[in-house]
Amino acid sequence: MSVDLEIRDGAAILTINNPPLNLISAEVRAGLLRGMQHAVAQGATRLIITGAGKTFVAGADAKEFGQPPVAPHLNDVLLHLAQLPIPTIAAINGVALGGGLEIALACRARIAAPVAQLGLPEVSLGLVPGAGGTQRLPRLVGIKAALDMIVNGKAVMAAKGLALGLVDQLADDPLAAALTYDSAGQVPDLRPAPLADDAAVAAMQVHAARRLTGHIAPPVAIDLVAASATLPLAAALLRERAAFLDLRASEQARALRHVFFAERAAGNKGRDYPKPARDIASAIVVGGGNMGAAIAYALATAGIAVTVVERDAEAAGRAEDNLRALVDQGVSRGTLSVAKGEAIQRRLVAVVGYGNLPPADLAIEAAFEDFEVKRAIFAELESVLSPETILATNTSYLDVNRLADHLKYPSRFVGLHFFSPAHIMKLLEIVKGDRTSGETLGAGFALARRLGKIPVLSGVCDGFIGNRILTRNRKAANRLLAEGALPNQIDAAMQGFGMAMGPFAAQDMSGLDIAYANLKRQNLAANAQHVPLVERLVEDHKRLGRKTGAGWYDYATDGKPVASDLVAAEIRKVAAKLALTQHSFTAEDIVQRITLAMIAEACAILDEGIAEKPQDIDLVLVHGYGFPRWRGGLMHHADSLGLPDLVARYAAWAKADPINWAVPPLLSRLAADGLTLDSLNAAKDQA
Repeated sequence: MSVDLEIRDGAAILTINNPPLNLISAEVRAGLLRGMQHAVAQGATRLIITGAGKTFVAGADAKEFGQPPVAPHLNDVLLHLAQLPIPTIAAINGVALGGGLEIALACRARIAAPVAQLGLPEVSLGLVPGAGGTQRLPRLVGIKAALDMIVNGKAVMAAKGLALGLVDQLADDPLAAALTYDSAGQVPDLRPAPLADDAAVAAMQVHAARRLTGHIAPPVAIDLVAASATLPLAAALLRERAAFLDLRASEQARALRHVFFAERAAGNKGRDYPKPARDIASAIVVGGGNMGAAIAYALATAGIAVTVVERDAEAAGRAEDNLRALVDQGVSRGTLSVAKGEAIQRRLVAVVGYGNLPPADLAIEAAFEDFEVKRAIFAELESVLSPETILATNTSYLDVNRLADHLKYPSRFVGLHFFSPAHIMKLLEIVKGDRTSGETLGAGFALARRLGKIPVLSGVCDGFIGNRILTRNRKAANRLLAEGALPNQIDAAMQGFGMAMGPFAAQDMSGLDIAYANLKRQNLAANAQHVPLVERLVEDHKRLGRKTGAGWYDYATDGKPVASDLVAAEIRKVAAKLALTQHSFTAEDIVQRITLAMIAEACAILDEGIAEKPQDIDLVLVHGYGFPRWRGGLMHHADSLGLPDLVARYAAWAKADPINWAVPPLLSRLAADGLTLDSLNAAKDQA
């Protein structure tokens, strides 16, 4: 049974017992309804609902969201709960999220353990609470607090819930407290409507438009919460349920579910490799610049003692300043307490050279992207560290196998590609070299879990998964410039599609010198189809992006980008040199050209075995490159376009321009068999 019933001292105790997270399934819903009926029939004086183990209820089973609803529905079960003729108490022993919190809201009192977290995160799955959350929560905490919890999907700790009025009492043993709780005066679901708060509603509408662009669920949630002040409860609950069912069937909800399950699969990927013999307790980071300092800070925040190595005293001093600035920033923003900041600072030390390094479980280089520099670093590290120390490179592009060639123990060498800023960005590409051992990969995945990262396994190629696709993105964008588009038009089109930044604004942010160095390393100038714009801007005009006040854009004193006449003139010169006729593009044309170029490269990455599954590519693009989460990632987006239509589009372009376009063989095979890219995920999971 998923719900256990016990009668104790006249109280009926319903324990939701669906390990490990007590998710709400059809069986749980039926068990709750059955338990309530039995409790009343047996003359119980009160009803207590709690969870087995350390969790109250972590939410609905998301696997059911892609299927037709199965009775009894949670909203009907909770309507019955709210109208029971006996006092009802939620004994919240742990996490209460989504439908779990809605169960608690339908009770007339809530007693929570101090460790309990309470939240309604449905918006993150493209939904709104569908069993009373948008109506019962504001009746307890008011419009403003309810909007914050529902629209932002924020969970609160039990103590905060007590202060808000969401929780009635804190207790180390909520069930014991519920058995003696004074329930006098409890009546069925007749709470008064909250006071209207037009200012809070308007502020949240502005916030959602700015921070949750493209998401369709937040505006619906705002309207539902606002309506709790004016609509009768029964009518508002019906409206909420209709909105929930409508959103549940939407393409956006399917896309967000896809990312959710991909993230869960990534978190479990470490199980494919041997469990590390010990946790990483100490680490060395070579290089204390922006990237190295951020990696060191992320490691120290996870409780790891970190030694940062620099080449001289001046550089070590700058590294210490960078580390201290990150700690101070965390404290000033409220993400760290002063005490925690001081503890992190104690775990960070910068030293000069390799002469007196302490023993370490892990050593990561975060030096300049130069093969010989990195190879020299690993030679030094291997000479002074134990053979058991894992050696890792943070390279963005370089060949991990070549870097391992001169190591005595290449089996303990791995790529750990962090994304900037490393202490904030969730993605970690774990790059498997030809000689990387399973034990080393297991340690890499364990580290990712400890750091709270989304780990994606990649094979070895130039740029791995993400930067290889990014290179194709920029190539397509540069080609569009030569054919008549302008940087601001392309950036606006891609932002309209949902990207966090357009390709040219992003390149100005990272620096054109980085793009220029990669072009030189790859010797792309030898390719007749190469569009030599970056070289002109860097070599002829010293335009490196925001750092010099000029890149693809000119930058005013306020830092805002302005379209550049000089860049437009350079684009016209390059187009003439390449004998290209310039013409206008619609935003749809631009988006299609760039996204289909990325999809083609991603298909090649899959065919070559660099990425294991399409969903891995989706995670890389969403968490590393600002691809809109609500589109499900690049490969899910490709499926949504329809593979037969995609193949036809590639074929038409290949006929008109066979040098730059071809039909990706993977898409041809899948379309011919009536399959999708997502079917490759399912096949791999089953294997």
